[in-house]
Amino acid sequence: MKEQDLLRRFLFEELGVRGEWVKLGASWQAAKQHQRGPQIVQQQLGQALAAVVMLSATIKFKGSIILQAQGDGDFKTLVAQSTHDRKIRGLIRSSENVPAGSLTKMFGQGCLVLTIESDNTEPYQGIVPLQGSNLAAALQTYFVQSEQLKTRLWLFSNDTQAAGLLLQELPEHTGYKADWKRIEALADTVTERELLELDCEKMLYRLFNEEKVRLFGLEPVEFECACSRLKIEQTLRLLGRSEVEDILHEQGIIQVDCEFCNEQYCFDKIDVENILSQEIVVNESTTRH
Repeated sequence: MKEQDLLRRFLFEELGVRGEWVKLGASWQAAKQHQRGPQIVQQQLGQALAAVVMLSATIKFKGSIILQAQGDGDFKTLVAQSTHDRKIRGLIRSSENVPAGSLTKMFGQGCLVLTIESDNTEPYQGIVPLQGSNLAAALQTYFVQSEQLKTRLWLFSNDTQAAGLLLQELPEHTGYKADWKRIEALADTVTERELLELDCEKMLYRLFNEEKVRLFGLEPVEFECACSRLKIEQTLRLLGRSEVEDILHEQGIIQVDCEFCNEQYCFDKIDVENILSQEIVVNESTTRH
């Protein structure tokens, strides 16, 4: 049975280089079924999801990493998110005709934003221009500018699968230039077909059979949207009674659609009153002595 919906980490035991491999199947299908756009745009979403899964492996706390690409061209918005435990979701917004080519050709002028969100601390955000031949190239620019660590990515996707390979030098081994160049050159021979079709061990053997590579365990990946009725109720409370009642008066009902999974949440007058009255109870309980 082919490996899919898995992240695997590996380490070159005698070199200062680590790596990651990811293959998405069912999780990729689930994520994209809620998104509409031409094939080229869908493929960029697949690559972005593969990328954020690999980047999420660096998160040492409960949280998530979000990749956002936005521009003024035919491809307007790309968002991909992975939590620390590999739950993924994404969205795309584009015109019907997006030209193939570089990121600038697809997105126009824009930026790539990587946001690391933690349950306990303020979000960290890094921004680089949305430039380069593909998403992997833009992410490599991010790592050079933000992390000062040599990093290479290979990202591919088709209608059924999305896959990625990441190599990165370890901070304590930044002087091992010859080792890095050799491993990078070997990895650069990987083809789209190999990355999409081969299991991790076979691919690593094909690329690095003369190196000592330690392969770590399987880490499952799945599509899961973080939206919930409770979160939307909290948002309505933040809007305040006046604004919420104005929307209700104008529309008769408040309907909120999740852009990631197309789930619909509806709130009528009674629902809204219950939500707003709960806020009063909470406020009163926190002010009593």
